Amino acid sequence: MNHEKHIKDRLAVIPSNPGVYQYFDEKGTIIYIGKAKDLRKRVMSYFGKQQTGKLRVLVRRVADIKFIVVDSEYDALLLENNLIKKFQPRYNVLLKDDKSFPWICIKKEHFPRIFPTRNIIHDGSEYFGPYASVKMMNTLLDLIRQLYTVRSCNLRLKPEYIAEGRFKVCLEYHIGNCKAPCEGLQTADDYNAMIKAIRDIIRGNIQMVIRQMKTKMMAYAETLDFEKAQLLKEKVELLEKYRSKSTIVSSIIHDVDVFSLIDATSSVYVNYLKVIEGAIVQSHSIELKRKLEESAEDLLTLAITDIRWKLSSNSTEIIVPFEPSFMPEGIKITTPVRGDKKHLLDLSERNAKHFKMETEKKRSLTDPERHQKRILNQLQKDLRLPGLPEIIECFDNSNFQGDYAVAAMVQFVNAKPNKKAYRHFNIKTVEGPDDFASMEEIVYRRYHRLLNEEKPLPQLIVVDGGKGQLSAAVKSLDKLGLRGKIAIIGIAKRLEEIYFPGDSTPLYIDKRSESLKIIQQLRDEAHRFGITHHRKQFEKGTIKSELTEIEGIGFNTAQKLLWKFKSVKMIKSASLQELQSVIGQSKAQLVFNHFQHQNPQA
Repeated sequence: MNHEKHIKDRLAVIPSNPGVYQYFDEKGTIIYIGKAKDLRKRVMSYFGKQQTGKLRVLVRRVADIKFIVVDSEYDALLLENNLIKKFQPRYNVLLKDDKSFPWICIKKEHFPRIFPTRNIIHDGSEYFGPYASVKMMNTLLDLIRQLYTVRSCNLRLKPEYIAEGRFKVCLEYHIGNCKAPCEGLQTADDYNAMIKAIRDIIRGNIQMVIRQMKTKMMAYAETLDFEKAQLLKEKVELLEKYRSKSTIVSSIIHDVDVFSLIDATSSVYVNYLKVIEGAIVQSHSIELKRKLEESAEDLLTLAITDIRWKLSSNSTEIIVPFEPSFMPEGIKITTPVRGDKKHLLDLSERNAKHFKMETEKKRSLTDPERHQKRILNQLQKDLRLPGLPEIIECFDNSNFQGDYAVAAMVQFVNAKPNKKAYRHFNIKTVEGPDDFASMEEIVYRRYHRLLNEEKPLPQLIVVDGGKGQLSAAVKSLDKLGLRGKIAIIGIAKRLEEIYFPGDSTPLYIDKRSESLKIIQQLRDEAHRFGITHHRKQFEKGTIKSELTEIEGIGFNTAQKLLWKFKSVKMIKSASLQELQSVIGQSKAQLVFNHFQHQNPQA
């Protein structure tokens, strides 16, 4: 009760200003940090009557509330970002400071050195990065060494020391890698001009450097100094070769940041692309794990703020797939639907998907049992099953031209295919194309045999089809006394809706959910396995068709036509253009000519 009174007192004095709020537990530990444009409205919303599961758990643990008022929502966003990194609250999205990433340093000193580092020292030196790829950073440093004679020694080249003659030239001077500023053979102005050009290259302004070099090259050529002109020509070629390795998207896109987000329910995967002068000069991907019920818009805002701060980006335009929850003034937000910018966004999205796949694959390799258990738990939750579906069997039936009905059953154990248990069925009791009766037959035969042989039954049956196929399968379970002992569902192809026995309203599982993906994988595998059986029968000569008797037309082509037109009669009446849209020009011509020859008046 004391906690409740204390929280009420705190809520009564929270102002309606922008700021950051902090939730503390009984031990005084920060458990959540958030930002708000209006602190009072935002914090009060947590303690309303309508709370979801995760928020309810958080609110129950709150023993104290503190807040920090700032001038603007953008200041609140930056402060929230810094505080989360510092305190790492339990219920906040995890943000890392990425101290392990390498940077390129231009040292603040006389005749600056350029070198890679992982430690940032705040002494006025310039740091560029961080680089997610060490290889990319080293390639850039190698290019700089080939273009410019930057010193590699760590001597303190103060003007007075040089004037006193404290230093002597080294091997780097003799082999042409340095112009010996240590002995005054290179002026500070000449050296700093190199540093300025190098700074432009690191920032991605390569085209500007190329233009400057070409101007100097032409000037040398006009004064007949061909040796220096040739040297600059070689450097221009080297720069253009390096630039050609970058992904060029558009010469009119100068300086933009591109962010894409893949939402995978419990986590989101964000990719960042830096584009300068139409070329991608940097790419970085991160994963953000949801702790509460953060929206995709909020997580995108968090990722944009964090990545731009880490990489010191000052781009005034950001390309995104949808509007983030907040962005500061002066930043142009673009959500393209076509053109070069949409191409950039699509490229970023492919990178995010690849990063997601790579991350999930690493997890499954390091702990496959945990990965499988997580999928099964999610499937149990989504389908409201009484237990974990460790064994799942899926049925699919099909026919060829209305005849040769066959069926296939595949089995997954712990969310993985168990190919030893796959089975083919030739339909025995059904005449003609009757999918419902065929489904009833194969389900009965499968589980009648398992019962007789006293073998384990699956925890879940998946039927490829809607309410009709599901009802037929349930009839067989009723005959065998298995109704209620095995969970069974049907999946319809059109909208991927899930049907339960006796319920006319389908369930729509989130398209991003692993549950739907595993059900789709079962369905697709059963279909593939059934088609393989059809093909084998055709090769043995069991299946014959008027279509396959046409020279140059095989089983696959005949099946495509029958799936589209449903019967040979419809194929005969189809136009050449309609046939071409299904099987291509050459094969369509064969089929069209064959039936035209049979019926010249058609």
